[in-house]
Amino acid sequence: MHFDYTPEMVCSQKISFDLNDNIVTNLSFYGGCNGNLKAIGLLLEGKDADYIIATLKGNTCGRRPTSCADQLAKALEKAKETING
Repeated sequence: MHFDYTPEMVCSQKISFDLNDNIVTNLSFYGGCNGNLKAIGLLLEGKDADYIIATLKGNTCGRRPTSCADQLAKALEKAKETING
């Protein structure tokens, strides 16, 4: 299932990904630190959503209380809620 998520308090404007059988594919960020976010997408391709959430949740960026990685964890949690009802 495809998801688009609008992150909050970060430079990235949108996070898009597919989540099927708890596996993340086609992850992309729009806006933000282009090189770093492309790398995150490549590193997490085919990974389990629960692993990604556990690894990235709570990560901050500078003085911000969140980061693009933390926002991805939140996006995955929301996607899982949508799938599981």
